[in-house]
Amino acid sequence: MDGRGVRGPGPGSRNRNPYQLTDESPVYVISVAAQLSGLHPQTLRQYDRLGLVSPDRTAGRGRRYSARDIELLRQVQQLSQDEGINLAGIKRIIELENQVAALQARVAELSQAVEGAAAAMQQREAAVHASYRRDLVPYQDVHPTSALVVWRPKRAE
Repeated sequence: MDGRGVRGPGPGSRNRNPYQLTDESPVYVISVAAQLSGLHPQTLRQYDRLGLVSPDRTAGRGRRYSARDIELLRQVQQLSQDEGINLAGIKRIIELENQVAALQARVAELSQAVEGAAAAMQQREAAVHASYRRDLVPYQDVHPTSALVVWRPKRAE
């Protein structure tokens, strides 16, 4: 895991401007990222080595942090200092959060597929019902009984 959450193309990513900045755009050099997160640049390098926060790299191997990376750095610092969680624990928390996010995305995807299949089934069912011939009388199974009916014709008077 890269420690940055679930990434990848979103639903409308094909139409997205490649120069449009998002929360995942790697734009901050390490000194700016350190200043924005309130951490020392060496701490950011350590977090990168441990796999807690893995920024993108330039062609020259320089680190570039995104706004999402900065938020993750703040979260790591808060868990470490305020909650007293060690870095191995924080890494596991981040991995589990990423896994939960991926599973939630999969559940949403499967829910949409189920809804689509249900709608298609209802359409097919409606088409079958519309094709019924309306001049036919539905057959109803009559259960035989042991009752005896006596018929007596009227007498001619």
